[in-house]
Amino acid sequence: MSDSSALNQTNLPISRLTDSSLPHYHAGEVGLLNSVDCVIFGFYGTELHILLHKFPYEPFKGYWALLGGFVHLDENIDDAARNTVERLTSLENVYMEQVYTFGNVFRVPTERVITTCYYALIEVEPTLSKLSSNFGATWHPISSALKLNLVYDHLSMLHKSLEQLRRKVRYQPIGFELLPEKFTMLELRNLYESILGRPLDKRNFSKKILNMNLLVKLKEKQKGTSRRGAYYFCFDEKRYQELVSKGFLFEI
Repeated sequence: MSDSSALNQTNLPISRLTDSSLPHYHAGEVGLLNSVDCVIFGFYGTELHILLHKFPYEPFKGYWALLGGFVHLDENIDDAARNTVERLTSLENVYMEQVYTFGNVFRVPTERVITTCYYALIEVEPTLSKLSSNFGATWHPISSALKLNLVYDHLSMLHKSLEQLRRKVRYQPIGFELLPEKFTMLELRNLYESILGRPLDKRNFSKKILNMNLLVKLKEKQKGTSRRGAYYFCFDEKRYQELVSKGFLFEI
């Protein structure tokens, strides 16, 4: 991740470093537009979802697209991605990871734009009312989103982000970022099945998760799903960090 302290590794002030009267090693080079595109994942119902909006500009006006924006002159690239997600969702401290930089010369037909793709994991429910009214954004099930004709190379970004998420979710408990504070074991299994794209054995999954001692079983039950009801659980982040410090390895 970017470190703002590394931007000025000399004793010269930033204003002097950017003085146009001084010779630069990149004199004569042409500046390029830099942007960030965010693959925003959420979990809704029983399936992983992706947040998309209708592209407002020709020649792809009306096509579905990822949400993103340009990197400003006074903005670190990681901050640009985080600010984009926070501005759109009003959620702070969102889990995000950088995925890949897309720099094909003709990826945008109208001008030269290099973009860095990030994925973010958020809860869907807090975003539903604002996203549609303010940005025309809509949550799409991942199964249908992968079949859409997205603008530019946004489908490639979605595929790469999903691949990285699938790798990461098996070895770090980042999947809990997509769930509300309390959840049932069925909801947790549905989440992992949707991300990994394959069914998981009910008994083995529950046994493996519970044996990790990372979940706190609550007294409250989810009503209406069955006669007996399903107990809620919550993820114990403090317990996880304690176990990691002792060599614990999370694996699904």
